[in-house]
Amino acid sequence: MQQLRQLDMKRVTEEERRMASVVAKKEEEKKRESHKQSLLKEKKRLTINNIARQWDLQQHRVPNIATSQDRKDSDSPSQDPCQMDRSTISAFPEETGSLDSVLTSALQGLSATDTHLVDVDGDTLSLYGSGALECLDRNWSVQTAGMVTTVSFTFIEFDEIVQVLPKLKMKFPNSLHLKFKETNLVMLQQFNALAQLRRIDQLTIDPQGNPVVNFTLWKYYVLFRLSHFSIQKINGTEVTQNDMIMAERLFGILAHVTSSELPQYRMISILGDARKKQFRYLQETKGKKPGVVNEENNDSKRLVGENTNRAMLNYTTRDFYNEKLEETKGKKKFCNMYIEDLVKEATEINTKNEALQKLWPQMFIELVRDAVIETRNKNSYMKLCLQQITDQK
Repeated sequence: MQQLRQLDMKRVTEEERRMASVVAKKEEEKKRESHKQSLLKEKKRLTINNIARQWDLQQHRVPNIATSQDRKDSDSPSQDPCQMDRSTISAFPEETGSLDSVLTSALQGLSATDTHLVDVDGDTLSLYGSGALECLDRNWSVQTAGMVTTVSFTFIEFDEIVQVLPKLKMKFPNSLHLKFKETNLVMLQQFNALAQLRRIDQLTIDPQGNPVVNFTLWKYYVLFRLSHFSIQKINGTEVTQNDMIMAERLFGILAHVTSSELPQYRMISILGDARKKQFRYLQETKGKKPGVVNEENNDSKRLVGENTNRAMLNYTTRDFYNEKLEETKGKKKFCNMYIEDLVKEATEINTKNEALQKLWPQMFIELVRDAVIETRNKNSYMKLCLQQITDQK
């Protein structure tokens, strides 16, 4: 009330007017910030719902309102404008009004066609939609990259995630907790791909969109294959020593059988440089007598052997498999054509050789006859030879 002169029978001073103005501005800024956060939350909700619909169509599901409502994000994380997808929030109206009216007018300019979302909330990086994987190519600040310890993947094919795991290891070296929801984890073999990361302390596989959790022994396989990470929690449950023993008991023979069935050249091609050296060392010392090395070295070699055997259990994505299949088909086609050309050339040589064997007796007689006729007159033959020498000069 700018025109007010007196309040409670006291004259309103300029200092009181100034203080009231400051408080009013702060209140207005707080309200506008609240509106902004509401807009950001609403935009995130709309984007996630749109990504969910796109995912349902991709998975040949029938989208419905209930599914979309179930997927609403009840949290209200703080949003970094640099991390929001495409459209940004424009200036907010100065005039006051109900929050609903402000949201309605502002949301008219928001795009509901965003197909991916990148969200950083505290120490958690959330990626929605396959397009969000491109964010790993950004130049993240050292502070943000070091702060992220949890990475969540939602509505993204696991095969696409596998391709960016090396980038994830480089960009966010402190990421210890991975979450997967609606990523089409359907078989145990896919967990092999996670072995290329630097470290994993926690792993969360949401049952929604990941049928692999329906397998009774999936947790034990994870503990066995990723034993070098010493995972502490799986789906929020602490991993015990008994779990590790059971995992080794259930799947230990699998790694041994896999490594024993593969030929040596295939093992070397699968292993990295460090593993190749270890593998060669094991091969070289396999025939030595037990007394040559001490007990400590025997233990270290045994551990190296186990890790090497686990390294044989790898995962090939469908795209990479198809690419290799096409490459193999191309090589096979080239080899067939090359062999056919060699066979054709050999056949032609053999045909010519047989023809030569038939014609050679008569050809030899004719060659001898021509030589005798040519040298019969010694003087004329000498003149002919001298003439040929002169012509050559």
